[in-house]
Amino acid sequence: MSEINELQVVPHWIGGAESPSSGDRTAPVFDPALGRETKLVNLGNAEDIEWAISSAHKAFPAWRDLSITKRQQIIFRFRELLNERKGELAEIITSEHGKVVSDALGEITRGQEVVELATGFPHLIKGEHSENVSSGVDVYSTKSPLGVVGIISPFNFPAMVPLWFLPIAIAAGNTVVLKPSEKDPTAANWLAALFTEAGLPDGVFNVLHGDKEAVDGLLEHPDVKAISFVGSTPIAQYIYQTAARNGKRVQALGGAKNHMLVLPDADLELTADAAINAGFGSAGERCMAISVVVAVEPVADALIEKITARMATLKVGDGRRNCDMGPLVTRQHRDKVASYIDVAIEDGATVVVDGRGITVDGDQNGFWLGPTLIDDVPVTSRVYTEEIFGPVLAVVRVNSYEEGVHLINSGAFGNGTAIFTNDGGAARRFQAEVEVGMVGINVPIPVPVAYYSFGGFKDSIFGSSKAYGLQGFQFFTREKAITSRWLDPSHGGINLGFPQN
Repeated sequence: MSEINELQVVPHWIGGAESPSSGDRTAPVFDPALGRETKLVNLGNAEDIEWAISSAHKAFPAWRDLSITKRQQIIFRFRELLNERKGELAEIITSEHGKVVSDALGEITRGQEVVELATGFPHLIKGEHSENVSSGVDVYSTKSPLGVVGIISPFNFPAMVPLWFLPIAIAAGNTVVLKPSEKDPTAANWLAALFTEAGLPDGVFNVLHGDKEAVDGLLEHPDVKAISFVGSTPIAQYIYQTAARNGKRVQALGGAKNHMLVLPDADLELTADAAINAGFGSAGERCMAISVVVAVEPVADALIEKITARMATLKVGDGRRNCDMGPLVTRQHRDKVASYIDVAIEDGATVVVDGRGITVDGDQNGFWLGPTLIDDVPVTSRVYTEEIFGPVLAVVRVNSYEEGVHLINSGAFGNGTAIFTNDGGAARRFQAEVEVGMVGINVPIPVPVAYYSFGGFKDSIFGSSKAYGLQGFQFFTREKAITSRWLDPSHGGINLGFPQN
């Protein structure tokens, strides 16, 4: 028997159980730290797509009509099970994505915040009531679920991003088909099994593995009422345009090029620590990673010295070996990210630290690229204008606060940004003037807590709704306004005239 036939195949999860594909298409799943294929994942075909959506569609009426109390109890139970077993999930994430175990645990914890928000959903889906708006007439509103909703999630957060949407969609009474990344698919099945153990009825949460065929199936199927997506900007645009053309609600979160503006009065020790954490955590594979340090002179040289010293202490290697940073997710992605270093050299930038050829604590076949620091990056360079999505930190030098803000606001993206300063007036001015959706003040990765909402501006988001928080509940529900009058014996008889009140 060949090695490929001996590999575990990750099946779909449909109707409350593992469901192998009806077809024979598969994709390889790699352990990035070992650099070798360890599993296969089913790629959904037309029959699988129909099966997953019809399973969710059939489950919807009973789930919608289940009492709020019982739905809440299931979400509570899921939260408790996730808290008990998140170590298992972290190991799965590390084995397929490559991020270090501590970072995987952090990802799960941030996702769990949304689960905890969702346990309070009865308060967040309440309607309103106005009594006696006209004589004997009351008006009130109710919020009801949409039906079947599709979630398309990226490789970089195989647990957290699904958890941004799943608990809210399910709590609000919807049923779900999740299409995770085929690069790290097992976390999605693990979450589905845990929800089933928590008491979620069969068909309420389904996992459809696949590639573009599965994505298009969700975007085009008439029974899917809404799509939630996180990924790159070109794909977010495609998701938004295709889903909207098919009459669906869409929240599509795209890419980023996040800047850290460093003023001369900043605490450079704090700033250097922040640049390391935000630039190289999860190997830079974060849409909220800081990829550009905008240094207001004369601060650049001193800051680069401190960042460089800290980079020398980072341990790169297998995420299961107590390292600081793991590999990139695939060999192709590693090679693409590494190619930007050559672009920087060609464009006249200075490579201060080159992460190619780094010594690692791990298998030499892993998809390694060490932390990389590039100074004097021209703003015309692709190193500056494109989302690299890897451990490459660029430094751009400017002469004033105003020049730095103009630089940030001139970019195509508007996801996250940060300012490092000890000047409260400058920070207050920055938060008002910068055209970015999430702002950190001496905080490098300003991902909002669960009861606020996540999302950017410009080419970082498509659609009118951010993720989770109040906007999440608004996205996954629709409102009915009901005008009611109960007549009493003195209603005054028939009047066919146009209502006057």
